[in-house]
Amino acid sequence: MSTYTTLPVLDLTRLEADPAERAAVLDELRRTAYDLGFFYVTGHGVDPALIDEVLALSRRFFALPEADKLAIEMVNSPHFRGYNRKGAEHTRGQRDWREQVDIGAEREALPRTPDQAPWARLRGPNQWPAALPEFRDTILRYQEAANTLAIRLVRAFAAALGQPEDVFAPIYTPEPHSLLKIIRYPGRDATESDQGVGAHKDSGFVTVLLQDRQAGLEVEHEGSWISAPPIPGSFVINIGEVLELASNGYLLANVHRVVTPPAGSERRSVAFFFGARLDSTVPLLELPPELAQFARGATRDPLNPLFREVGRNHLKSRLRSHPDVAQRHHADLLDSELFAPPVQV
Repeated sequence: MSTYTTLPVLDLTRLEADPAERAAVLDELRRTAYDLGFFYVTGHGVDPALIDEVLALSRRFFALPEADKLAIEMVNSPHFRGYNRKGAEHTRGQRDWREQVDIGAEREALPRTPDQAPWARLRGPNQWPAALPEFRDTILRYQEAANTLAIRLVRAFAAALGQPEDVFAPIYTPEPHSLLKIIRYPGRDATESDQGVGAHKDSGFVTVLLQDRQAGLEVEHEGSWISAPPIPGSFVINIGEVLELASNGYLLANVHRVVTPPAGSERRSVAFFFGARLDSTVPLLELPPELAQFARGATRDPLNPLFREVGRNHLKSRLRSHPDVAQRHHADLLDSELFAPPVQV
């Protein structure tokens, strides 16, 4: 296992190079994902003009009057979509000092029936700010671009694990579960703690993170924290728990956090979480022997049980992170056995 002081940078154009170069970058990808679970990517193919447009829109959204933002407050959405003011989201029971708007795949809600799976409540429409009419089109275009990049990465991880590139396609097609968070972290003079977002892992396949100019993301490594400041033209990519489960812990879904920016400043980011279908179950891959011998098993955390049933995992996370939405729309689930620790992961 290598020791890191910074996140590696991988150029994805090398995946389309000659076979020797492709094999080299897949080896780097596999090694980095095993050791650290985080890296930057360049050569990602996302239009720089679209990236600039999204960052500009994020600034305009957070500059709106509070009433315009609260018009799409998440507590009004049973699907956990919309705006959260500072301190409304929780990580491990502690308030995260950030404001944000959550946008999922734009789909119709399913009728709520007695035999419906509880996770089906996550499917539904987004809330869009009337005061910023161009927001919807731009964000959906960016969501599609991030989705394309995420699938490219998932296929590369499959190849790096000695699997067919489409081995994961059965659990993310035709409707992957995705979530886009547009986030603003206010400076330390406007918060109650230095927790922008508390230490946690992500639950999907991969996260595609676009950072503006202010640093704040930190990644756990060998008992300390590595800073991951913005690099122009890049995204930060990290492994989610779906890939950790599927690889029996060979790929690392690593712990990370965001610290509150210094007083008088703010941090903005756009995080795209690409996940499996809500009705799918994460498979356990048969790794080549030379990789299987290093598989560590999936992380076991008694405070945060991890399930192979994708919808169960996502719903558990949302109910815990947004207690106001849970209480208003899903009180019938709060004492459910649905989220009891599993016997086996």
